[in-house]
Amino acid sequence: MTAFTENQAREEICRVGKSLFERGYVHATAGNISVRLDASAGGGFLITPTDACLGFLDPARLARLDADAKQLSGDTASKTIALHAGIYAAATAFDPATRCVIHTHSTHCVALSLRATGAELLPAFTPYFVMKVGHVPVISYHRPGDPAAAALVAQAITRYGRQGTPIRAVMLARLGPNVWHHSPAAAMAVLEELEETARLLCLSGAAPDPLSAAQIEELRQTFGAPW
Repeated sequence: MTAFTENQAREEICRVGKSLFERGYVHATAGNISVRLDASAGGGFLITPTDACLGFLDPARLARLDADAKQLSGDTASKTIALHAGIYAAATAFDPATRCVIHTHSTHCVALSLRATGAELLPAFTPYFVMKVGHVPVISYHRPGDPAAAALVAQAITRYGRQGTPIRAVMLARLGPNVWHHSPAAAMAVLEELEETARLLCLSGAAPDPLSAAQIEELRQTFGAPW
């Protein structure tokens, strides 16, 4: 993927935020989006401001931060910047092209986290969940912005990566998912598939049987699914 210029990244954050808001993936001032800028674009990060509605973002007012997540300009950065920075630091060890993190309070994902889910939010119910999302570890509840949650997320990313099953999402219990990928559009696609799978489970009543080990292996061999 071609690296974004800073202006392109600003526009893409706002485009994706508006799309998520208009389709109900985020509401009110919940959720945030960040982009890690390459050195050619000045390095550091862009992130949506604290208490901003993702449906009405202004590219010029996004928070601009340096490589140490210290604010340089724009409105006050979201309080989740420590979590985002931790995700980038851990995820780029396994996928150096990781450039975007999205956090939402998506309804069905949060609903599932209110149940006893176990270590992961969802089993491998559908092929596209396996192919496009992968394992989604659940991080125990911490207040929004708690540094302890950021540490646990980074640990989960490292643990799964070292096991040979790199992840693109975690679920913060009672809050919502964090997803990441090479661009805002790609991260949004991960979020969409994750929320759709959660919605299917919520609608299905009794939990359906997950895909078998042989079926998952077929997806790994055919599509390179990192399950």
